[in-house]
Amino acid sequence: MQNQKQQKFLMINKFNIFYLLCLVIAIPVFSQQKGFQLPDSLKDKSYDYLNNRIDLYEEDTIKALFYLDSYLSKAKSEKNLNEMVNAYSNAIFFVPENLKLAYADSIVATAKMTNDPPVIGSAYISKGNFYYSIKNYAQALNFYLLASDYISNSDDAYLKYELKYHIAGIKIHLGFNDEALVLLKECVDYFKQYDEYDYQRGYLNSLHSLGLVYNRLGKYDLSTETNEFALKEAKRLNIDLTQNYIIHSEGINQYFKKNYTKAVHDIQQALPAIIKNNDFANEAVGYFYIGKCYWDQKQQEKALPYFKKVDRTFAEKNYIRPDLRENYELLVGYYKEKGDVKNQLYYINRLMKADSVLNANFKYMSGKIHKEYDTKALRQAKQEIEKQLAGKEKTTLLLYFSLAVFFFLTLYFFYRYYSNQKLYRQKFEELMDAKKEEPQDPISIHKEDTEKKGLDINPDVVTAILKELEKFESRKKFLEKDLTLVNLASAFNTNSNYLSKVINHYRNKNYNNYLNDLRIDYIVDLLKSQSKYRNYTIKALADESGFSTPQHFSKAFFASTGIYPSYFLNELNKERDNVA
Repeated sequence: MQNQKQQKFLMINKFNIFYLLCLVIAIPVFSQQKGFQLPDSLKDKSYDYLNNRIDLYEEDTIKALFYLDSYLSKAKSEKNLNEMVNAYSNAIFFVPENLKLAYADSIVATAKMTNDPPVIGSAYISKGNFYYSIKNYAQALNFYLLASDYISNSDDAYLKYELKYHIAGIKIHLGFNDEALVLLKECVDYFKQYDEYDYQRGYLNSLHSLGLVYNRLGKYDLSTETNEFALKEAKRLNIDLTQNYIIHSEGINQYFKKNYTKAVHDIQQALPAIIKNNDFANEAVGYFYIGKCYWDQKQQEKALPYFKKVDRTFAEKNYIRPDLRENYELLVGYYKEKGDVKNQLYYINRLMKADSVLNANFKYMSGKIHKEYDTKALRQAKQEIEKQLAGKEKTTLLLYFSLAVFFFLTLYFFYRYYSNQKLYRQKFEELMDAKKEEPQDPISIHKEDTEKKGLDINPDVVTAILKELEKFESRKKFLEKDLTLVNLASAFNTNSNYLSKVINHYRNKNYNNYLNDLRIDYIVDLLKSQSKYRNYTIKALADESGFSTPQHFSKAFFASTGIYPSYFLNELNKERDNVA
C-alpha cells in the first residue's frame, strides 16, 4: 500500500506543471501525462465503461490512473462538466493525503460551474466525506448541510439517501442513536433495491452502521444478528473491505457481551485492513476495546500498551469520542494505584484536554444538526404538503389546519422544552436540599393492627421481614446486581409473596421501585458528597449503583428524581465551576 502511494506521488509530481497549463479551469488534476491523448481504442467507450475499468484496477494505481486520465480527457474534449466532476471525485481516492483537500475543492469548483443543484450537492457531500475521513466531524457536518440545501428539492433519490446515510453517521457520533436508527433503516430499504456497485456499497455500509447503532442502544443480540447478516451479504457481493469493518464492529459487540476472547480475535483480524485503509479512528477504537478486554480480565499490564496507542492517536490526530474518554480514566486510576504521580498527572491533563475537545465539538454539532437538518426536514415536509394541496379547493381547510398544527406543535415543543428545563432545575435544587432520612426504628406489630390494615400475615413474620429490610438497607446490600424478589425472599428466609406485601405496605412501593429508589438515593448522595464520582461515565455510575445497564440506570434515575443523570452531573459541575 505504501509503495502504491509513493508511485502515485511520483507520477503526480512528474506531470504537475503540465496539469496547471492544460486545465480548462484553474483547479488541480491528477496524473495525466504530458501530451496525453485519449487512445483511439477508448474514444468510443462510454463513461460507464471507463468508470468500471477504474474500479477494476482499484488496487493497481498505474492502470487506474491511465483510465482516470482517459476519463478526464474525454470529459474535457466534450466540455462535459458533469463528467469532469466525476473524474475529480474518482481521483481523490488515488492522490496522496496532502492533496486530497485540493481535489475536494476542485470537485466543488467544477460542480458550481454546472449550475446544477444535484451536482453541486453531490460535490459538497464529497467534500464532507473528506472531512469525515479525517474525523473532522464538525466540518463534515457543515458540508453535508450545504449539500442538503441543493439536494432537498431535487428528484435525485440516490443523493437524498446518500446524504441520509452520512447524517446518520454524524448522529451516531453525537449519540443520537434512536434518530440514526430511523435513517439507517430507510437507507437499507432503499439501497438494497438496486444491483449497481454504488448502491451495493450504500446497502452494506448502512447494514454495518445499523449493527453499530444496535450495539450503542444496548441491543447486543440484535447487533450480532445484523452483523452476521451484513457479513453474509458482503461476502455475496465480494466487497472485502466492508467485511473487515463488520468483523471489527462485531468484535466490539462481543466485548459488551463479555465474550473477551472472541472480541480480541475479531478486532485483531480486522485491524490490518483498517490500518491499510488509513482509518486511524477505527484503529484507535479497536485498540481501546482490545485493552478493555484484557482490563476486564484483570490483565492490566497487557491492556496498557493498547490504551497508550489510543492516546497516541489522540496526540497525533486530535481524535476522541465519548467512549474513548474512559481510556484516560483507567490510565489515571492505574497510575494512581501504582503511586506514579508523574504519569498520573500526565493522563489527568490528557483527560482534561479530551473533555475540552468533546465538549466543544459536541455542543457545536448537536445544536447545528437539529437546527439546520432536522428542522429543515420538517420544513421540507411542510412544503411538500403545501405543494400537494395547491390548487385543490376542497383541501384548503386541511392545509390551514396542518399549518396551525405545525405552528402550535412548535410552540408546544418550545414551551415543553423551557418548562422541562425549569422543572429539571427545580428537581435538581430539591435533590441538593434534601436531607437523608434517618433509618426507621424497628416496628412492633400487633396482630389486631396487622389484620386491620389488611395484611394477612403473622405479625411476627412481618416484624422479622422489617428487621431484615432494615439490615438490607443499612448494609447497602441493594448495590448487589441481579437482585430478584425471589432471591431476596430466600435470603430473608421467607417467601416472595410475604416480602412483596410488606414492601408495598411499609415502603409504599412495589419491589422494583423500592430497589431502584434505594440505589438512586445512594448514588445521588455519593455524587453530592464526593466530587470524584462526577467524572464517572453513566456506565460507571450504573455499575457503582448496582444497575446492569446504563439505560436501566438512566430510566430509574429519572423515575426516582424527575431528571436524568446527565443533567444532574452537568448542574453539579456548573455549581463547582461557579464556586471555583
